Amino acid sequence: AAFSLSLKIMRPDDANVAGNVHGGTILKMIEEAGAIISTRHCNSQNGERCVAALARVERTDFLSPMCIGEVAHVSAEITYTSKHSVEVQVNVLSENILTGAKKLTNKATLWYVPLSLKNVDKVLEVPPVVYSRQEQEEEGRKRYEAQKLERMETKWRNGDIVQPVLNPEPNTVSYSQSSLIHLVGPSDCTLHGFVHGGVTMKLMDEVAGIVAARHCKTNIVTASVDAINFHDKIRKGFVITISGRMTFTSNKSMEIEVLVDADPVVDSSQKRYRAASAFFTYVSLSQEGRSLPVPQLVPETEDEKKRFEEGKGRYLQMKAKRQGHAEPQP
Repeated sequence: AAFSLSLKIMRPDDANVAGNVHGGTILKMIEEAGAIISTRHCNSQNGERCVAALARVERTDFLSPMCIGEVAHVSAEITYTSKHSVEVQVNVLSENILTGAKKLTNKATLWYVPLSLKNVDKVLEVPPVVYSRQEQEEEGRKRYEAQKLERMETKWRNGDIVQPVLNPEPNTVSYSQSSLIHLVGPSDCTLHGFVHGGVTMKLMDEVAGIVAARHCKTNIVTASVDAINFHDKIRKGFVITISGRMTFTSNKSMEIEVLVDADPVVDSSQKRYRAASAFFTYVSLSQEGRSLPVPQLVPETEDEKKRFEEGKGRYLQMKAKRQGHAEPQP
């Protein structure tokens, strides 16, 4: 019961013009698998019925591109439960069904909370999961505490908005910044009438992809997504504005900040609010699929320069982490 597997063939509408499957399509598949397994687990005991809502996605790397015609194998497993949350780890393999070759595309960790079907503001208790080793519970508790702390920190960073600029110069932040406005319909929502986390992530990736393509004018693919925090639920009928702006470029990668604001247009008593935020990293590819150097971002304002330095810090931190993992074992 704590493990599930689903298969899906990749079609042209899942991919970009070069035939690479959108990162957002993969994120949506991952979230659907996580929502199914955590909702199933949270309803495994007799009690109040609930739906598991996505609270956070940890940093995830896109390890190899997936192409049209390949089959995605999405496997999900519950790896930790606290009193009110479920940790799900999801792996995505891509299979070439002509040759049988399989590649690991993604590994992701997601956190869900069970919300009562009768009262959406009521968080229910999670049935405990059975661990095969005692260390699993201790390791899980450490991950739980770390993500809880990080969620608190990012919540206060969210007052920022993306402002349009007239006649921006190429390679500046204003030149590539983009927004997408989406009316939330029934097909975007859970049984509660709230937006699926996977739908939001797909839209976020779409905007980040537009920013990256505008900046370097080549084929671009998602390389990684930093932790995404879902600060607040988005209801059916709301209008959401997804804004993206470039924050940093290295020689071959671009970091894009994506902000999601929800506007309760039908409810004048509620103000517009920040629903989610994340950093996406993109790379530019040649027609042969090799990574290309990207045009360097030109930060103009003090805020842009500050964001560039912060992005550089994140980039160097990840680079050091990767090199640490890549060192040969003695």
